[in-house]
Amino acid sequence: MRTGKRVRYWERTALAALAVLLFSGQALEAQGWIESRILRGGFAVDKTRSDVRIRVEGSVGIVEVTEWFLNDGEAIAEGDYLYPLPGEAVFQGFSLFQGDTELSGEIMDADEARQVYEGIVRRRGDPALIELAGHGLLRARVFPIQPGEERKVTLRYTQVLPRAGNALQLVYAGAVQSANGAITTDSPEGRPLPEPVNMSFEIHLSDAGRFLEPFSPTHEIDVDRHGSAMVVTMEKEVLGRFSVFLPLAGDAVGLSVATHRPVEEDGYFMLTLSPGPLTGETAPRDVTVVLDVSGSMSGDKIHQAKQAIRQLLASLDRADRFRLISFSSAVRVHSAGWRGATGSELTRASEWVDGLVADGGTDIGAALDEAFRVRSPAERLPIVVFVTDGLPSAGERSPERLADRAEQQAYRARVFAFGVGHDVNTHLLDRLGEAGRGSTDYIQPGESVERAIGLLSAKIRYPVLTDLQLEGGPSRLVEVYPTRIPDVFAGQELVLFGRYQGEGLGQISVEGTQAGSTLEFTTELRFPSAATANSYIPRLWASRKLGHLERRLWTEGETAELIEEIRVLALRYGLPTRYTSYLVQEPSHYAAPVDLRSVVRAPASVAVARAMPRVRADAAAEAARAAAGEEAVRRASLARARRELNSLSAMTVMVAEMEVPLEQQGENTRALAGRLFRLRDDVWTDEAHTEDQAIIRIKPFSSVYFGLVAALPEIAPVLKELEHVVIAGAAVSLHVTDEGIDELTNAGLSELVRRFRVGEEAP
Repeated sequence: MRTGKRVRYWERTALAALAVLLFSGQALEAQGWIESRILRGGFAVDKTRSDVRIRVEGSVGIVEVTEWFLNDGEAIAEGDYLYPLPGEAVFQGFSLFQGDTELSGEIMDADEARQVYEGIVRRRGDPALIELAGHGLLRARVFPIQPGEERKVTLRYTQVLPRAGNALQLVYAGAVQSANGAITTDSPEGRPLPEPVNMSFEIHLSDAGRFLEPFSPTHEIDVDRHGSAMVVTMEKEVLGRFSVFLPLAGDAVGLSVATHRPVEEDGYFMLTLSPGPLTGETAPRDVTVVLDVSGSMSGDKIHQAKQAIRQLLASLDRADRFRLISFSSAVRVHSAGWRGATGSELTRASEWVDGLVADGGTDIGAALDEAFRVRSPAERLPIVVFVTDGLPSAGERSPERLADRAEQQAYRARVFAFGVGHDVNTHLLDRLGEAGRGSTDYIQPGESVERAIGLLSAKIRYPVLTDLQLEGGPSRLVEVYPTRIPDVFAGQELVLFGRYQGEGLGQISVEGTQAGSTLEFTTELRFPSAATANSYIPRLWASRKLGHLERRLWTEGETAELIEEIRVLALRYGLPTRYTSYLVQEPSHYAAPVDLRSVVRAPASVAVARAMPRVRADAAAEAARAAAGEEAVRRASLARARRELNSLSAMTVMVAEMEVPLEQQGENTRALAGRLFRLRDDVWTDEAHTEDQAIIRIKPFSSVYFGLVAALPEIAPVLKELEHVVIAGAAVSLHVTDEGIDELTNAGLSELVRRFRVGEEAP
């Protein structure tokens, strides 16, 4: 069993080296690689370096890929150079060179290439390349490479950049991590994992003035502008499919839209608002700062908070106004009404801040009453910055009643709440941020209060578009996250994820207010009935929705229906939660997943209700339900991070931080794609599987296997890591085994997918 070999190899290494080998040392099988044609003893070819240069001219990208390959074996290496191409992209003008010699090659579309990829997976017994399903392919025979010889391969082609709303989109097929290391021939034990490939990646734009700030929903990028030129780079390897949007300049706000739609499902969309350079007036602000000066804020916290308020005051423009409020057992105000952001007023305000002393209790209710007492006229944007490090201990002490009262009073105010330390009520602060279309940030012990508030000061300095509304047609836009669209500030992109129903040519429009005037931005696009492009959108949408559901969980209370909705969503999109997988909790303590026995074939509410006694008995779950404390702050911060995720790279980091490290899971336990597996009788079995649940056995690397991977992308991460495995579904479980079936009709495959996902037979 392949997994068994890996474990034996890992046992010979230190734990520190284990993590490196698992996550960062796997071989990169694409962009391009050389696939051996002749099987014989020894290893074939390692890729040592890869350089990618893309020059954007007009609406095309001129791509040049240079890769170096070393034959470090003892035999002559022969094979095909294979280079994946994004399946949805349009290409022109290919040329391929080995050194100075031009090679002839063939271009395959996604359907033709699928057979090649599946053949390689079967040949190697390595499922890593199943990620390339849906890609096209360039294949060319390379000349023999002598032992010890290094050869350079250069590929040039032109890629048409399609419009995505008011942006151009560039897609590049990045590297895939192979579990088997470099390309091998017939070695039974594989080879040690090689060092990561040295790679550089650059996109050059000579007419940078045409574009607003580029952004990527899949990777972290760096953007450098030098005069009329702009360069987009990445410091790390391009793992997985890379997508970058180049918003076109022209309007005050660029509108970019990308879609994805599986067959027979509602579609997904990602909409990005990119503000352009400031060329006119922005909405004047009325900024209210509310600072907790209770006794617990004494020392470094009050000192940093004062510095932060001075920094915020310094960021005010002359058209802005401000109010300052401090509270402990009682409320103090700098002035009864608004003060203009003039030099003399700011000086007096700074002196007032200097005189603040931390002492007394915490009357949050009275402070919020005062903050919302003075309203702002329609042409001004009211902003409330609320900072506290404690629980209500004076006046109204019920967080629920305080939150209800604040929601009624907030009116148009944007509320940005900060919780300092762990002794804060996360339910209250989260509701404040949600009601005020702002945000809630939790500052951990030892973190800088000044830095956190300083970052907010810079973010909200220039409001570009407020009071946003989203419309689409003829398709209906549903389940859009965030549910309340926040304002757009200069230098800050706003990304929305949602679903759409219907199909055909239509438009999306965003209406908002800018400096008192109503503006509308519209872009035309096609809402497809099926589309494989932009496959990253569903998981990012699901993360946003999961963060929304988790916030409801602790503000509304745990119900069987809500827990089941979270569990189903997490398993469908491979996201870890405390109801499906091992998650990092406090040191040396990991929360067990919910006991999901009898979940299948039972109604959702009944199934989860059966599981709830164990949940309520679990100490970690009890701590998680608390509104205050370290665990509550951790959960609130996690939910906020989910709600604000904009890229797959950020999601990867989050999942790695959430799940228990592999070396601490135990040799018979694995947490993957939001699921928990235990090794039983040489089979990795999903903990959600029940003994009375129907099992469908699938032969690895068969047509049924690949058909399921295409239809159920949530199982692909499991199949990449575990060979003999049982994966639980809604009404059936899938058991990948050599004794499994290898053929199914299209109707049979569709029915199996339906029963795995939905748990019901077709009508």
